[in-house]
This record gives sequence, C-alpha cells and structure tokens, in this order.
Amino acid sequence: MNPKKTFLLNFLKPIIELEYELEKLNSVSNNSFPNIKNQLNLIKLSLLQIKKDIFSSLTPLQRLNLVRQSDRPTTLDYISLIMDNWFELHGDRGGTDDPALVVGIGKLSSQTVVFLGHQRGKDTKDNVVRNFGMASPGGYRKALRIMEHANKFQLPILTFIDTPGAWAGIEAEKLGQGEAIAVNLKQMFSFDVPIICTIIGEGGSGGALGIGVADKIFMFQYAVYTVATPEACAAILWKDSKKSLVAAESLKITSSDLKALDIIDDIIEEPLGGSQANPLLASVTLKSKLINELGFLQKLRRKEMKELRYEKFRKIGAFYEN
Repeated sequence: MNPKKTFLLNFLKPIIELEYELEKLNSVSNNSFPNIKNQLNLIKLSLLQIKKDIFSSLTPLQRLNLVRQSDRPTTLDYISLIMDNWFELHGDRGGTDDPALVVGIGKLSSQTVVFLGHQRGKDTKDNVVRNFGMASPGGYRKALRIMEHANKFQLPILTFIDTPGAWAGIEAEKLGQGEAIAVNLKQMFSFDVPIICTIIGEGGSGGALGIGVADKIFMFQYAVYTVATPEACAAILWKDSKKSLVAAESLKITSSDLKALDIIDDIIEEPLGGSQANPLLASVTLKSKLINELGFLQKLRRKEMKELRYEKFRKIGAFYEN
C-alpha cells in the first residue's frame, strides 16, 4: 500500500498498519527467534481475517473509491492477459482517434473476437492523455466502426466499461456527443453477432451505455454501475456533494444490487483486495467466463439472440405494485 492509497482509502487503515508490523517483524525474524516467527504467523492470520471482514462489508462509496485506484487493471491490462494474440486499431475514419476508448481484434482461445473498452491512465500524465477514460464523440464513432466490422465478418464483440461518464466538455457537445451515443445504442441492438459487456471498474451514465448494449452483461464484484456518479447526484438533488454517501446508497450501484434488479446477468468474483491485488487471477476468472458464455451465445440462432437482447432491455425498470 502506498501513501497515496492510504490517504484515499481510509477503510484500509487496519490492513496498512498490520502490513507495516509484518514488514518490521520480517526484517528481524530468523530461525533463532522462534517467538518472533510465531508472532509473525499470528499477525498474518489476523491480517487475512481483517481483509475478509473489510471487503465483505464495503459500502457503495467505498467500492467506488476502490475501483478508482490507479493500480486497478484497465481494459488493455485485461486484453493483454486474456488474449493469445491481439492488436489495437485506431481512428474513427472521421479525423479523430480518441485514446479514452480503445478498440482492436484478438484471439480469445481459438476464437477471433473484436474488443473495445474505456481506457483510463495509470498516472496523472497518462490520465490527461486518456481524458480519465471519458470518451469523446470520436471515441464512440471509433467503437461503432469496429463493431460494424465485427458484424460484417461475423466476429463476436467484447466490450469493457470503465468510465465516470462521457466527456461533457463544450467541444464534445459541438461534435455531437449525444448523437454518437444514441447511434451506438441503436446499432448495437441490430447486430447479428454475440455481444458481451463486462463492467471492470466504474460504469457511469451514458458514457457507459454507449458501449453497454449486450446479450450478456457481467460485472466485477467490486465494480459500480450508475446513472450518475454519487457526487453528481448529490450536487443535483441536494446541492451538496458531501451527501454523496447517501446518494451512493440510494442509487443501487453495486454488483449485488444490480444483479437483484436483473440489470446485469452475473457477478465475476474478484481476488481478496480487489482485482488490483491479483490482476492475473482476475483475468483467468474473466477469460473462463467469457469463453463459456460465448460458447452458449454462438449456439443461438441470430433471430433468437436479437429477440432475447431486445427483451432483456425492455424488462429493465419493470416492477410490481401490491
């Protein structure tokens, strides 16, 4: 745990303190100090239990802070770990190449697939280049271009969501941000190929929906998916961003909430401490899930698959009153 994470994630303070104690004991322990080794083992057991307790009871806002950490695996991290071979494609053929949304072609096991996803930076400089994962209209048009290519050549589409929202700058509005997202929504419903979407971190607003129409929607255990960030919601409803904790609870942004509401199809379990604690293990779990679901979807007839996709989204928001 680095100092930056300590400051941002106060709920991890007990873990950080115990890890510090372990580090000190490790530096002095050897075979001639059996008492220290026993103490070391006890602390390790305590640390494991504390981690389990903390991560099993995270609040929605704590989950949001967790997935915003810079060491959280990004779209390209997962692609490099789950694909046997892959290469990135660039440009929307309209004059722009938005680095906040990456697209490409790769091999998932023996299956050629098209992938696209939001790409955050790993540090401040990289985040500025990637616009913090907030895609511009050019990014969504680039995504549409590669998806149309996939539909033409009958390649499955894998999308990865990780954005606080679409870029809301004046320039984005001038270039047709709303129109670009709307066209993507419309076209994704029409495609004849399987589409699987995975929310790997933060899924925010229309920026997430712009690549979020799919036959199957999966979500990592600690990821969040929301109509607006809790901070924005609190500012809009109560004119007070400090009420983001209340907003986060009310918005139902966690994987378990969204699974109960049938907005997502399944939850992908993360390693203890989140995917950033063990990106390789998280990738193995993700890869297995994607391969299994692709196998199922490819057995469906095109018409049946599109009808199921349509019905899936028509049911979102349905409720019963006594």
